[in-house]
Amino acid sequence: MKPVRILVDSTVDLPERCRAQVRAVPLTVHFGDEELIDGVTIDRRRFYERLIESDVLPTTSQATPAAFVKEFEAVRQAGESAVVITISAELSGTYQSACIAAADYEDIYVVDSRSAAIGSGILAELALEWAADGMAAAELAGLLTKKRDDICLLGLLDTLEYLRRGGRISRTAALAGGLLGIKPVVTLENGAVTMIGKARGSKQGNNLLVQKVRESGGIDFSLPILLGYTGLSDALLQKYVADSAALWRDHCGSLEQTLLCSVIGTHTGPGVVAVAFFKNGV
Repeated sequence: MKPVRILVDSTVDLPERCRAQVRAVPLTVHFGDEELIDGVTIDRRRFYERLIESDVLPTTSQATPAAFVKEFEAVRQAGESAVVITISAELSGTYQSACIAAADYEDIYVVDSRSAAIGSGILAELALEWAADGMAAAELAGLLTKKRDDICLLGLLDTLEYLRRGGRISRTAALAGGLLGIKPVVTLENGAVTMIGKARGSKQGNNLLVQKVRESGGIDFSLPILLGYTGLSDALLQKYVADSAALWRDHCGSLEQTLLCSVIGTHTGPGVVAVAFFKNGV
């Protein structure tokens, strides 16, 4: 049986300890006419510095089939197989690019995570665990396709402004939300972003996020869990961890956290608090 290599795109947020175990195919970030390769010519922290400094909202481009072919050739030359995990096809054409590239290769399997950022990340972490246990690529891809339906990704946004700048909501709604301190809670349903609640202020926002975690059916603590944030400070995330301590106290010695990818940051702005886990009892 061929060894299994796990490939991801650069939007897939993994814990720091896992990142060296995968190869990431980059998306592209554009600040006006300037084109930057995500994770190659711009790192996450510099992206958020630029996001805060810039008067122009950045845009992102999907990973290309050619970028995947480069990684697939390395897999073939090594005599390995591969499982590729991508951001939701509802959010990016990256999954389609991977499928186009994979058509000319045997033993390469592409999985649409139906999630994003840390949601995709916990699926990739699970893939690494299964690959280390000796699971073959075809079986691994099949199980990931089933397990992705158990992922719960929830995010509390600090501002509506970036959704407005990206054309997701009206200027009037964003202004009213800003004046009232409205913080929306969003999730992914069927691979697409859905708003599931609004709160006024950080304390109520954190409480609403905890409520939505509980309403999901609870957390499977035997599987990967990951928290994330956007921006240059994790202060809001640490406040959420303190406010949600009852969720974790008897189950986790510590909670792994990461800075979220530039694609998420482009559309949500700084100050996001997010949590991803596999739902319990599914």
